[in-house]
Amino acid sequence: MSKYKELVEELKTVISGKTMDALVPPLLFVLLNGRFDLGLASLMATTSALIISTFRFLSKQNWHYAFGGLLGVIIASGFSFFSGNASNYFLPGILSNVLLLILCLLSLMVGKPIAAWASHLSRGWSLDWFWRTDVKPAYTNVTWIWSLFILVRVLILLMLFVSDQPTQLFIWNTILGWPLTIGILLTSYIYGIWKLKRLGGPGIEEFTSGKMPPFQGQTRGF
Repeated sequence: MSKYKELVEELKTVISGKTMDALVPPLLFVLLNGRFDLGLASLMATTSALIISTFRFLSKQNWHYAFGGLLGVIIASGFSFFSGNASNYFLPGILSNVLLLILCLLSLMVGKPIAAWASHLSRGWSLDWFWRTDVKPAYTNVTWIWSLFILVRVLILLMLFVSDQPTQLFIWNTILGWPLTIGILLTSYIYGIWKLKRLGGPGIEEFTSGKMPPFQGQTRGF
């Protein structure tokens, strides 16, 4: 039961409050474009993102994410409206995934896996711990998992984009978005903790305190 609560808390730190931002604007865009026109669809998608962002700001939630989401919707709506092609709404998202895939692969090539950087930035743990030979392999393997997931997502969305299917793009963009991402995050967390245990290195608290072997290892957080 305690492990279940731990997983729930870890997920909350990553996905809290983001579902509405990711789902509502593209859903409105696809529905209104099919029933009315591209101009109204773009306008209402942007308006919904503005309303959600304003609500998050007034509620003192993370305004960086709120207005980052608004900027993304404005760019996506602009792409589709000025090109006259509804499928272009999803083009910025596809391109950002391509960029993320490139970053993942580059980080693996230079031996500094992006999963370690992501954990460092979100948790503030010392980078020296991540680069230990009895710690880094866990983050390297998780970065490979992320890379494979992103590659599959990019290939599916690109195929639908080329065939100009905005409704299918929305459906698959949603499925391959938070629902599947949650599964990948759970897998990454469970596997990462298991791999750290197998590697036998120190947990971050043991590393920070300068504890000598034998180590208990990382018990929570990845």
